[in-house]
Amino acid sequence: MRPMSQITGVKEASAAALLSVRGVAVRFGGIVALDGISFDLPPGSIVGLIGPNGAGKTTLFNCLSRLYTPSAGDIVFDGCSILSRPAHRIVELGIGRTFQNLALFRNLSVIDNVRIGGHCRSGGDYFSDALHLPWTRRSEADLDRRARELIAYLGLDDVLERRVADLPFGTQKRVELARALNSAPKLLLLDEPACGLSHEEVEALSATILQIRDDRALTILVVEHHMSLVMSISDRVVALNFGRKIAEGTPAQVQQHPDVIDAYLGTGHA
Repeated sequence: MRPMSQITGVKEASAAALLSVRGVAVRFGGIVALDGISFDLPPGSIVGLIGPNGAGKTTLFNCLSRLYTPSAGDIVFDGCSILSRPAHRIVELGIGRTFQNLALFRNLSVIDNVRIGGHCRSGGDYFSDALHLPWTRRSEADLDRRARELIAYLGLDDVLERRVADLPFGTQKRVELARALNSAPKLLLLDEPACGLSHEEVEALSATILQIRDDRALTILVVEHHMSLVMSISDRVVALNFGRKIAEGTPAQVQQHPDVIDAYLGTGHA
């Protein structure tokens, strides 16, 4: 087995990283969910986070969005630790997220759901909004314009006024992606974006993620069980198992790593 240092590139990447995960550990009582995880995301990259069920992927994502607080380690975004920030302030830093289980407002329309994603950038407050001051009207008009642009960008024009609950699952996924993009993120966290999609929808999703990265100069971290999607879009892949990082490198390197093969197929299949 090759030494981990030959395939990680952690030291080389850390100076230019948009996001650095540094020795992150999470314990729930006597259960170790994450055990000293470290990796970096260079600006403009797509990094895939993979591992079997229970590997710690969702726990790590919840640390990045501040739903969980690590027991040890640090998470540095754009040069500053995010651990002092509460969850509801993370989006203001430039971190947007989608969820494996859709977190849309199902009884609202598509455009209202997408507008909600941009409120963190609107600068409104209760009294100004209640009095409907001129500057708040301009802010609302700008919010509406940006929402409509994203809806058109993701091909949702024909369902703009439709109630989200009445839409197919794949379309709802695009609505959630549009809402996340409306927060103007620097880093986009995609949690199982291919879950529940058809083969054709997964192929379209691959092209969409790459286009979003290129058009909007985003950095993307994607947690996904769909290996062909991860391997086709990722610049680098991080593999977890039982809360530990077992491999990191290019998709080809990680696919061939014996610990990754063992994690997915069982000992003896390497």
